[in-house]
Amino acid sequence: MKSQTDKLLIVFSKNPVAGRVKTRLASTIGDAEALRIYEQLRELTGHAAAGIDASKAIAYSDVIPETDLLLTGGAEAWLQQGGDLGERMHRAFVKGFSVGFSRVALIGTDCPEISPFILDLAFQKLDACDVLLGPARDGGFYLSALKRPFPELFLDRTWSTPEVLNDSLRIVREHRKSYDLLPALSDIDTFDDLKSSGLWTPR
Repeated sequence: MKSQTDKLLIVFSKNPVAGRVKTRLASTIGDAEALRIYEQLRELTGHAAAGIDASKAIAYSDVIPETDLLLTGGAEAWLQQGGDLGERMHRAFVKGFSVGFSRVALIGTDCPEISPFILDLAFQKLDACDVLLGPARDGGFYLSALKRPFPELFLDRTWSTPEVLNDSLRIVREHRKSYDLLPALSDIDTFDDLKSSGLWTPR
């Protein structure tokens, strides 16, 4: 993976299959609608990623597709490796550093408020700290960025709880890493999240 920049943005994407994405949301609106919303979120994420000067890698959950709306502008396709979410994120960071990038940021595809401004700001802030996190309003984080691997931040963790961000900051402090935070943004996981986002148009 070659680039004129030392910045890499990794986008974690589930393969868009009805019944396999946004399952909490699907319990309210059905598998087909949940898939439609997920594709909207992936499209918004793709537009944000395309607007920044950084190399991109799209890390898929199950298989690497031949074509996909996120595979534009020279983005590479990777396959997520590892058991739980934390191990998959850690191994993606390790891969990013191993192919020569010195600043690596990772996002998912659940945040409709993500923008080129936020992604540019992430790389700017990362210059002055070891760890950068983008707080999600549900207590998790929508972005993490590092300048070297930090396995303790990802491995042997409990995910999808309201304490993820606070626990992450505790780990960062325990390991005496400097850190900064981005503005808090909203993820879409539940029907209430969806209604608040403006993406929901009942049919």
